[in-house]
Parts: sequence; structure tokens; C-alpha cells
Amino acid sequence: MVSNDIIPLVMTALANFLQIYLLLLIVRILLSWFPNIDWMRQPFSALRQLTDPYLDIFRSFIPPLGGIDFSPILGFVLLNVLISLLGGSSLV
Repeated sequence: MVSNDIIPLVMTALANFLQIYLLLLIVRILLSWFPNIDWMRQPFSALRQLTDPYLDIFRSFIPPLGGIDFSPILGFVLLNVLISLLGGSSLV
């Protein structure tokens, strides 16, 4: 049987993980503004491998319009909703 103290701890840990992931998404999006970054070199390759699968989900719904990728907006909204539901405070 799971103790009642473990559930809030797990929810807080998950909310903290999502906040860290949200920060990684922000860094990824800001770095995408610099066209001369080599995404095949570290640490950019690791950042891309961590964030692109999540963003690709939203890119399948909203393709880039006029060269601007709006998928991160949906990604931020969903992460903030999940963080709020878990009881954490959202960063964005």
C-alpha cells in the first residue's frame, strides 16, 4: 500500500521535472533564432534530441506559417496546464 505522503511528493517531483523541461524548451527556441548554430555538435544535439520529439507532436497539427514555427506556443500551454494540475507554479 502506498503511503499518503508519497503521492504529493511524486506530484511535486513531476511538476519540478516539467518546469525544467519547460526551461529546456525556452533555451531551444531562443537558440533557434541563431542560424549559424551547428545542431549536430554537443550540447546543441542533446538539447535538440530532448525537445524536438515533444515539439514535433504540435508541428503535426500546426505547420510553420511564413517561416515561423508556432508549435512551441501549444507546447508551453500544455506544459503549464500540466504543471498547474500537479500543483506546481508555472514559470511562463
